Amino acid sequence: MARDKEREIIEEEQEPEEEQDEVEVYEADSASGIVGFLGGLVFGALIGAGVALLVAPERGDVTRRRIRTRLRDAGDEAKEQLEDWRDDAERELRRHRRKLQRRLRPRTS
Repeated sequence: MARDKEREIIEEEQEPEEEQDEVEVYEADSASGIVGFLGGLVFGALIGAGVALLVAPERGDVTRRRIRTRLRDAGDEAKEQLEDWRDDAERELRRHRRKLQRRLRPRTS
């Protein structure tokens, strides 16, 4: 019976060390897994770009011109949207100022 208790105490003392070893192994596996994933991602992107160039339906200069035009159009739309939002914000600000001025105006009876 005393030996069983001693064995239990020894086993309990050894468990934290084993858990610590598992954590260190997990951290090492995690880091190598991330590096492997990123390497595969870069490799896949390069392969995809190469295939896209081989099967592109148009010449490169035509594709670049289309991309430039679409980016310019998207930029113009973004500028217009920002101007609309700015106009809306200014309108709301003026409305709230008038409302505040009416509340602060001394009442004459």
